Amino acid sequence: MRILAIESSCDETAAAIVEGEIPERAEELEKGKNTKKSKEIEKGEKVKKSGRGSAKLKSNIVVSQIDIFKEYGGVIPEVAARSHLEAVLPVIDKAFSEAGLKLENGKNNWDEIDAVAVTNTPGLLGSLLVGTLTARTMAILHEKPLYAVHHLKSHIFSNWIEAEKLPEFPLISLVISGGHTQIIRMEDEESFEIVGTTLDDAVGECFDKVAKILGLEYPGGPSVSRAGADGDAEKYKLPHPKIEGLDFSFSGLKTAVLRAVQKEAKVPISYPSHELKNLLTEKQVDDFSASFEKTAIEILLEKVKKALKMYPETRSILFAGGVSANENLRKMAEKTLNYASCDIFFPKREFSGDNAGMVGMAAYYEILSGKKPTDPRSLKVIPRSEIA
Repeated sequence: MRILAIESSCDETAAAIVEGEIPERAEELEKGKNTKKSKEIEKGEKVKKSGRGSAKLKSNIVVSQIDIFKEYGGVIPEVAARSHLEAVLPVIDKAFSEAGLKLENGKNNWDEIDAVAVTNTPGLLGSLLVGTLTARTMAILHEKPLYAVHHLKSHIFSNWIEAEKLPEFPLISLVISGGHTQIIRMEDEESFEIVGTTLDDAVGECFDKVAKILGLEYPGGPSVSRAGADGDAEKYKLPHPKIEGLDFSFSGLKTAVLRAVQKEAKVPISYPSHELKNLLTEKQVDDFSASFEKTAIEILLEKVKKALKMYPETRSILFAGGVSANENLRKMAEKTLNYASCDIFFPKREFSGDNAGMVGMAAYYEILSGKKPTDPRSLKVIPRSEIA
C-alpha cells in the first residue's frame, strides 16, 4: 500500500510517499481504484488482523519558507499561503520522482498510489487551504480514498519513521512546537487523551519571542541554542511557573526574561523591547540564551516526570514537534528520566519539524485501524484559532 501525503499547515510545503505493509495478507492485491484493497480502504474495514504493521518512506520532500521570514522575525500568513501555491505541485511531482513512481512519459504513476493523506488541522487557514484543496482535487480526479490527518498526531508518529525500535503502549508524548505544548496519553495507535496543555504561549513561541528580545534571528529555537552554547546557564535565575497538574504556562517566563534584560541594561520597563538588543553585549546575549533554554527545558521535564507518576503503567515516553530537535533537551531528558522503567523516544532530527512523511505514517496507522476515509467533497480545514 502506498500513500501520497501532503503537509502545508504553516511555512513548509511538503509531500511524501509512504509505503506500508498490511499484516497477515498473503495474497498480492492489484493496484488501482477498483482493487479489493482500495474497496476495503474506502469502506473503512479493519485490514489489520494482528500485529502493528510496518511502513517506510519512499520519498520525503520539504520546501521551507524560513529564509523568507527571517527578515520579519516570524511567519506572515498571507505570504506563507502564496508560497505554498507556488511550491505544492512541484513538491508533489518531486515526491513521485524520488519514489520511482514516474511513467515513461514523465507523468506521475497514480496507479501505484492507494490513498491520499493531508493535514487539515490545526494550522494557518490559508496554508491549510492550499494543501487540503490540492489533496481533495487529486483524490477526486484519481478516485483515491482521502485521509484528513491532525497535525499533532502526525508529529507523534514521526517517532515511527526509520525507527530501530517502535514505541510500546501505553505511552505519553510531549508535543512541543511553535504553536503547541501538550502532553498526550495513548493506549494504542488511535487513542489520544490530552492530559496537559499550555494555558498561554507554546514553548516554541516562547523561544521565538525571547530570541527577538535578544536580537537573534528567526526561528528562535536554533538561534537561542547556538548563542547559549557559549553562555553561562547559571548566570540568570529565571522562575518556574506554579501551575497545577500537567498544564504549562510560558508567558511568565517570557516576561521574566524581558524584565531581566531591562534590568541588566539599566532601562525602565517602558523601554521598547525591540531596541534592547542594542544595549546588550555578545556575552550577555549568550548568558541569557543559556539561562532561558535551561529553564524552559527544566519546566518541560518537570511535567513529564509528574505525568510518569500519575501514569506509572507508561511503557514509552515520546517527544515530538520542532522543539524536540533541541540537543540540550535530548541530553537532559536522557539524564533526568533515566530512572523510569520505560523507553525514551525522539524522532530523527530531519523529521522533528513539519514534513509529509509523518502525515503519511499517521494515515497508514489510521488505515490499519479501520478508520473510514473522508469524503473529499466535504472535507473542511480547521484553523488553529478554532480548536482547543
